[in-house]
Amino acid sequence: MAHDRSYDFIIIGSGPAGCTLGASLASSAKKPSVLLLEAGGRNEDKSLRVDGKRWTTFMGEKMNWGSKTTPQEHCYGRQLDYSHGKGLGGGSAINFGVYTVGARDDYDLWAAEVDDETFGWDKMRARLKRMENFTGIDPPENRKYGQSELTDHDNKGGLHVGYAKEWESDLTVVLDAFEQAGAQRNLDHNSGNPLGFGLCINSASKGMRSTAVDLLAEAPDNLVIVSDSPVQRIIFDEKKTKAVGAEANGKKYFANKEVILSAGSLVSPRILMHSGIGPAEELRKFGIPVIHDLPAVGQGLRDHHFAPLIVKRNPQTNDRNAFYQDPRAMEAAINQWQKDGTGPWARHGCQLGIGWFKSDKITSSEEFKALPPSIQDAMNRETIPHYEIISHFPVHFMFPQLLQDYSYICLAAFLMNGQSVGEVRLQSSDPDKPLSFNPKFLEHPYDRRACIETYRHLLDLTKHPSFAKDTVSTIMAPASESDEDILEFWKNNLSSSWHMVGTVKMGREGSSNAAVDNRFRVFGVENLRVADLSVVPVLTNNHTQATAYATGATCADVLIREYGLNE
Repeated sequence: MAHDRSYDFIIIGSGPAGCTLGASLASSAKKPSVLLLEAGGRNEDKSLRVDGKRWTTFMGEKMNWGSKTTPQEHCYGRQLDYSHGKGLGGGSAINFGVYTVGARDDYDLWAAEVDDETFGWDKMRARLKRMENFTGIDPPENRKYGQSELTDHDNKGGLHVGYAKEWESDLTVVLDAFEQAGAQRNLDHNSGNPLGFGLCINSASKGMRSTAVDLLAEAPDNLVIVSDSPVQRIIFDEKKTKAVGAEANGKKYFANKEVILSAGSLVSPRILMHSGIGPAEELRKFGIPVIHDLPAVGQGLRDHHFAPLIVKRNPQTNDRNAFYQDPRAMEAAINQWQKDGTGPWARHGCQLGIGWFKSDKITSSEEFKALPPSIQDAMNRETIPHYEIISHFPVHFMFPQLLQDYSYICLAAFLMNGQSVGEVRLQSSDPDKPLSFNPKFLEHPYDRRACIETYRHLLDLTKHPSFAKDTVSTIMAPASESDEDILEFWKNNLSSSWHMVGTVKMGREGSSNAAVDNRFRVFGVENLRVADLSVVPVLTNNHTQATAYATGATCADVLIREYGLNE
């Protein structure tokens, strides 16, 4: 059944990239008609925005595709949670609210990779600033833990980010202890240099989670949003050389100018492949007519993974038991939050410690020295970290059976710049069936060495007297500090960070591992672009939602310029 409307632009997917792109195009001076197609629902329930409950939103089946990885060869065949957002806001509606932009060198490496300063740090920072409405630290006595320069932030955008107004009482205890243990303090990890430990900037404000939907609040009525409409395939013209629309559940929508895929690293390649764009051999195996043989589609999957360290703490250092062990206190707190966004649900689990580090032990290892010189050079750049550490991760939300005493601290170590590269592949001729997802965690020897050294530093921080004095016992950690036991712990306990990138990788024309050019155009067909994390050619050193926002904003700038939409 044909739909009776056509639009100038069709955007498929309403995560951070899609919402940013849709709102930007629709708000341009020439007000083109823009259709935003979303596979899931509208996610309008206000209770989904409770800041302190942002750790459980991903468990809602309607908001999560509910994917798993293939059995991971180097993790004893475990199939890992591979959550990705479904519904308006995409991943920003179910993630853990960490808003980190990464290292300035990430973006300069991206620009070098595609030979285009459009993707360099200075221009990306300007786009990120344009979107944000930043909340600093209050009261002033806490500004020794976080202090931002005006040049790095703005307060006029639709995306509310910043620090929680109230913190759990033992957060500053850990910040001070880590500084005494030798961790450099970082007063603003979103300055372009994330190195050092400090306070995490959140995609939340005044007790409420901020999602990509917030960027649509001021969008004009030439932006049309159609939810519950998963796209099965792209529609092409008779010659099969030009994208002219999209088909969703039997309905056909037509684009006068462009179709842009913003469905994310795990769905955009699926739609491309079922539309006949991808590795020809794979498509033919499932009876899909080949429109354009593009081997890079589905390759290049990269992701961050992490492992926890959990210690029981002196209950006098915090008041979590008084809250989490008392159902009446939690119910009263919800009532208070519903009234004005304040109270315990705007404090507990709302502010983390976070930091990124370099390691001489990693760069002096044989595994690092065996990497190609260009990768060594990239990792030796001034602002590029080798790993990340987070404090105050409220892991009891995910594993309630593990912890009934809430006087614990969960620290998490994240590998940055992992060298294992995975893939997503067809496993059905049915366009509604997911691809198979294989990130190949720990396949590369560098990753195994870096994980060992990363975790050893985390153990060193927790053994320092300034931290250890309040530690009662260890709840979850490796059996010993030997290389073998630390690596064994990673294999048994690592999780994905859901930071998947690179499956429709951007690159130079003719590059065998690239699927789109530096203007987001899919090679081999006209009027079809991809703008989401799947095109990002570097695994940025952050929690990647900010990178997704920047990607959507960049594609909008490109299209507005090409079509003269602000002239």
